[in-house]
Amino acid sequence: MPSKACPWPGGLLPLAARLFLAVAIWPCSGLAAAEPDGQPPIELNSGDRVVLLGDAIIEREGERGAIETALVATHPGANLTFRNLGWSGDTVWAESRGVFDAPSAGYARLLDLVRGLEPTVVIVAYGRNESFSGAAGLAPFREQLGRLCRDLRRPPQEPGAKAIPTRLVLVTPPPFEATPPLSTAAAAARNAALSDYAAAIREVAIEQGAGVVDLFGAVEASLPAGARLTENGVHLSDAGYDAAAAVYAAACGNPLSGDFAGRTAAIRAAVNAKNRLFFHRWRPANETYLFLFRRHEQGNNAVEIPQFDPLVEAAEATVRKLAKESP
Repeated sequence: MPSKACPWPGGLLPLAARLFLAVAIWPCSGLAAAEPDGQPPIELNSGDRVVLLGDAIIEREGERGAIETALVATHPGANLTFRNLGWSGDTVWAESRGVFDAPSAGYARLLDLVRGLEPTVVIVAYGRNESFSGAAGLAPFREQLGRLCRDLRRPPQEPGAKAIPTRLVLVTPPPFEATPPLSTAAAAARNAALSDYAAAIREVAIEQGAGVVDLFGAVEASLPAGARLTENGVHLSDAGYDAAAAVYAAACGNPLSGDFAGRTAAIRAAVNAKNRLFFHRWRPANETYLFLFRRHEQGNNAVEIPQFDPLVEAAEATVRKLAKESP
């Protein structure tokens, strides 16, 4: 049994009191036994390999590094690994990942990417884009999110492949904000639809034995007074990412201090440097020529892409070293 780094209990703080965590036990997952209130803690164990999966909120986190820095810095000796597979505009059907193919091909690529990283924890953050379909899209979204959860946990089919128990954490989207160009009325309408999708995410989490980080209900409470959650009503601002990071940290039982950003600036810079390297590893700018229908022109250069692997690992070692040395 790997050593426990830190539980993610809900209800420890005024901020976390608004954080709904609903978790059931997944066999051999490393989760602790159920608590009396029926909400067992989510834990990051020493050596956990965490994959962040989702839409623009997750992709942009790869550039901000706020959430990852909060989790790394509050687990300094856990030797955690993070890989960001966010894709702007994506949905639970992996529609953005089809590239020139059908969404079904993108979905298959998504699963292959995740399985290739052999995660022990997958943080799944969808629902924002799907909410634009309103009530008509709610049931299909709910069904597909459940399917995604099952597929992420499905053992590999290849002979001799290692089956790794995977714990899931589902994240509700943060609310839309009445910030130009999004009007107050438009934001209210969007949040009315989004609240139903957030509720569906919580329900699927209970059914699938996954944890929930409820940004929809909690993130605004951690914003500094007068700060904006978003840049444009939709995409999180820097303050919004810091607020989201605070929600994650509070859920882990580690509220962030007022000087957290200053104390962890070097860690965050190292996290972002690592994420840039990994982005080029899994989404090279000339992917069409390297791997897709024009690979007959430059496909010979594809051998260079795995050369990012040792660079990413070295960058992650730097992150871990800085986390251990951080006061």
